[in-house]
Amino acid sequence: MKIKAKFLLFILVLHIIFLCLSFLLYTINPLYFLVAEIFILISFIMSLIIYRQLIQPVDALASAAESIREKDFSMKMLKVGYYEMDLLIDVYNLMIDQLRNERLKLQEQHFFLEKLIRAAPSGIIIFDLNGKIISINPAAERFTGSKLSDIEGKHVDDIPNKIFQKIARLQVGSSQVISISGIQTYKLEKVNFVDRGFNHFFVIIEKLTDEINNSQKKAYTGVIRMMSHEINNSIGAVNSILKSSMDFFKKPEPDRGENYREAIDIAIQRNEHLNRFMNNFAEVVRLPHPKFKIVDLNDLLNKIFKLISAELTEKHLKLIPILKKGSFPIRMDANQMEQVLVNIVKNAMEASEVGGKIEVITENEPNRKLIIRDFGKGIPAKIQEKLFTPFFSTKENGQGIGLTLTREILLNHGFGFSLQTVKANVTEFIIDFSNKTIS
Repeated sequence: MKIKAKFLLFILVLHIIFLCLSFLLYTINPLYFLVAEIFILISFIMSLIIYRQLIQPVDALASAAESIREKDFSMKMLKVGYYEMDLLIDVYNLMIDQLRNERLKLQEQHFFLEKLIRAAPSGIIIFDLNGKIISINPAAERFTGSKLSDIEGKHVDDIPNKIFQKIARLQVGSSQVISISGIQTYKLEKVNFVDRGFNHFFVIIEKLTDEINNSQKKAYTGVIRMMSHEINNSIGAVNSILKSSMDFFKKPEPDRGENYREAIDIAIQRNEHLNRFMNNFAEVVRLPHPKFKIVDLNDLLNKIFKLISAELTEKHLKLIPILKKGSFPIRMDANQMEQVLVNIVKNAMEASEVGGKIEVITENEPNRKLIIRDFGKGIPAKIQEKLFTPFFSTKENGQGIGLTLTREILLNHGFGFSLQTVKANVTEFIIDFSNKTIS
């Protein structure tokens, strides 16, 4: 029972008792009875007035408490003219002002933080107490290729994604640099924070690919230019001397001259081989900017198929084109992309077993892409992360020019690409023409 009902019931019972007692006075003296009735009436009226004065502030406080419970900090109370209640109302109004200001400040900070997280170039993934994902910003969605609607409420262990698998093994307070398919490089950092007295953690994902690519390119550009300059100067001087010697030996001294001519021929051939070797390195540095135009990718692929048909027959390999019907227009530099495609197909041929097959697929959905798939031995995990490192090669005498040049051309075109063994004995090189990086 509320205090208002108790107070009213008390007044009512008390005055009913007074009325009953006043009837006893009527038998003794009617005048006393009349005075008692007037006194009871005045008492009842005064009780109601006092009731209203007491209950009005209580109602106001109850309404104020309800507004606080509903988190409405806009309502303030007016003074009622009673010292004690006015003092309580002043304290309440001061508290409401402070709560409203604090709430507004927190809302503004939360709004700013939310905007900052969404606009941040670094990926941010926030987890709850149980290690389940509760938020992921657009940058992290791009890096991981996952949307919040697909991963919200899940543990990282339950998500089949290489970045999330790395996050699952990362300790709180530590960081790690990872490479995905040897193409994309990220720095992962797991940090904890306290929210309402409980520890939570979030993960920051920083994309280092562009910085690493630029630093690597600067490093090998300087080295190659220096090597090319020094060796070409040496080769030019040696060739000049050797050619002059050849002129000398044109004079009739058959036996001696023929032996020297043979030695000089070998020296020249070796110098030319060395020159070609260095030019291969320099070609990566001198790669011109693509000259873009609309090219039918299917036509370009068919030309390449004819170009390598003899090698396919020689190695007893079967090439299976699965191309979209009609044209497949792509904005590209045809000459550079032809070089890329020949490199990729030849690598697939080298990875294939005798009598194996290679599939070349063009797709429109969900993205416009090219897939070159071989069914060889696959790529070992240790080699996977080093694939697109400049001049890295798995061949004994390889220069690593092919994949390095391929990477530079595709990056200059703005195409996403990946090379990885997707399952046992199945390796795919994917070029994504939608300008979205494949992880």
